[in-house]
Amino acid sequence: MTDVHSPQQRHKNMAAVKNKDTKAELLVAAELQKLQIKFEKQLKISKAKVDFYLPEYNTAVLVHGCFWHGHDCHLFKVPATRTDFWLTKIKSNQARDQQHTNAMKQDKIRILIIWECAVRGRQKLAQDALCERIEEFLLSQQIAAQINSNGFDVHWNKQTKSTD
Repeated sequence: MTDVHSPQQRHKNMAAVKNKDTKAELLVAAELQKLQIKFEKQLKISKAKVDFYLPEYNTAVLVHGCFWHGHDCHLFKVPATRTDFWLTKIKSNQARDQQHTNAMKQDKIRILIIWECAVRGRQKLAQDALCERIEEFLLSQQIAAQINSNGFDVHWNKQTKSTD
């Protein structure tokens, strides 16, 4: 299938896509403020730029767009045009994400990934439910977790902090 836009129009559309202060990030920031959690935005930690860093909890919060990071949910759809390009791009993003999370874990930084589908779209979590999941993670002994439209993704990471 051919693209319905000219290359110039497609370039203009893609250039308009934001990589910080997205709607999803602004919604997460509002929830963190409701919880009265102090955070820093767009901080570089362990060679990774994180959306939010919560110093009190030594936690990096990453808000992942479901398309750009290839999340298996209702918001992700493989493009019909330039499919190979997009699948390669998404796989590259996922590999980079893995490198960043590994580096942060090695540096003993906790990681909370909040997927776009948890905060927007027809299957999003209620605001109270999102706040509860964030708070639950921060008060837990987990090193890493993901929140999606179903709540926690329990299969992603079962590792917990050692109690020594």
